[in-house]
Amino acid sequence: MSLLLERSQTNRTVPKTEAQQSDSNGPADQFLDLKFRIHERLIKEIDPARLNGKNPKALRGEVEEAARSLLVAEEVPLARHERVRLVTEIADEVLGLGPLEPLLEDASISEIMVNGPQQVFFERAGVIHQSDRVFRDESHIMRVIEKIVSPLGRRIDDNCPMVDARLQDGSRVNAIIPPLALDSPTITIRKFAKDPFTVDDLVNFGTFTHDMARFLAACVEARLNVVISGGTGTGKTTLLNVLSSFIPVAERIVTVEDPAELQLRQRHVVRLETRPSNIEGKGQIVQRDLVRNALRMRPDRIIVGEVRSGEAFDMLQAMNTGHDGSLTTVHANSPRDALARIENMVLMAGFDLPVRAIREQVASAINLIVQISRMRDGSRRITHVTEVVGMEGQIITLQDVFVFQQLGVDKDGKVLGRMRPTGIRPKFTEKLEQAGIFLSPDIFALERGPRV
Repeated sequence: MSLLLERSQTNRTVPKTEAQQSDSNGPADQFLDLKFRIHERLIKEIDPARLNGKNPKALRGEVEEAARSLLVAEEVPLARHERVRLVTEIADEVLGLGPLEPLLEDASISEIMVNGPQQVFFERAGVIHQSDRVFRDESHIMRVIEKIVSPLGRRIDDNCPMVDARLQDGSRVNAIIPPLALDSPTITIRKFAKDPFTVDDLVNFGTFTHDMARFLAACVEARLNVVISGGTGTGKTTLLNVLSSFIPVAERIVTVEDPAELQLRQRHVVRLETRPSNIEGKGQIVQRDLVRNALRMRPDRIIVGEVRSGEAFDMLQAMNTGHDGSLTTVHANSPRDALARIENMVLMAGFDLPVRAIREQVASAINLIVQISRMRDGSRRITHVTEVVGMEGQIITLQDVFVFQQLGVDKDGKVLGRMRPTGIRPKFTEKLEQAGIFLSPDIFALERGPRV
């Protein structure tokens, strides 16, 4: 049975307006014009009642068949491959996110960036490329944004010109429109990995070594409090996901995220996610509310996807009051910067505390900082594994356990280097041994240097 309403059977070619004719300056413009003309007719003439209760594969097949019927009515000569492409793209417009669908389906792409109708970029293996996918105009981008936010009960307009959302597969979306985005509505999509990376994947990528993997696994199993530090797009969440895989399966884990991105494989996981305010500006639930609530949920571990504000204070309190083994991430460019950021976020909680008191809280709560960076070739590497030793006067004392040594760049621009131990045996090694975990002294030996 056709998805089209009965009246569409009598529809023939719709003459183009003068504006449409003048816009068609070449084959590409003519293709886009034809695609959007058929798409608009399909939207008007499709029978919504016949869309309900169909599985996605069958529904797509019927939408493509309806598009083919309308294409025949247009009587436009097209090569077979053009016809197939046209029908596929029309189905993408009706059922998906239009030009973005092929990029979303490509598992090798990690991020999609729409800067304007003719400027669609994507990131693959850490390198940004420009896509051949295009939008017709700014209103086309706006339609795609509306398609993303409407099912979530969100809105984007002059009163609310930017929005964070999540696709059905978990991918994170940010959209911002004029007047804040000066040139065009803009979309940024951080894709959700269907198969999350494992420890072996990160070792093969060169993010860290086998020795470091054993060391970090020991730290997590021994319930050390670990902070992952790094800039935007360095892979903090990916690394957090991998480190969380070392948590024993018998433990109860409560995660707090904004938005939810972690993909934990343990069987006893409770996932909490923040909620923005509604159209009336009410009902907002922030991370700090969720962290405080998590403490009442009998957690063995609390994982905060990223500390950004006053929840840092509650996280430190949890770490210092028996909820050890906690994991979180923070935006910072070095281990020392990470501590300064956390200190500032505690001040944002509104407590009038002396700086020394805050630093003592930080020094007693955090055991290890793992710094990850994005190299100039797009690769992600752990650059520092740093122990928080304690306080000396007003200063928090740090000591590096592993440091990345860059050796140069090869002819293809690939960064060459290796992670090397500093020769320092961390003070918390005793805590590892109390947990029954004994690491070979060779891991920390300066003269050896772990494998690249």
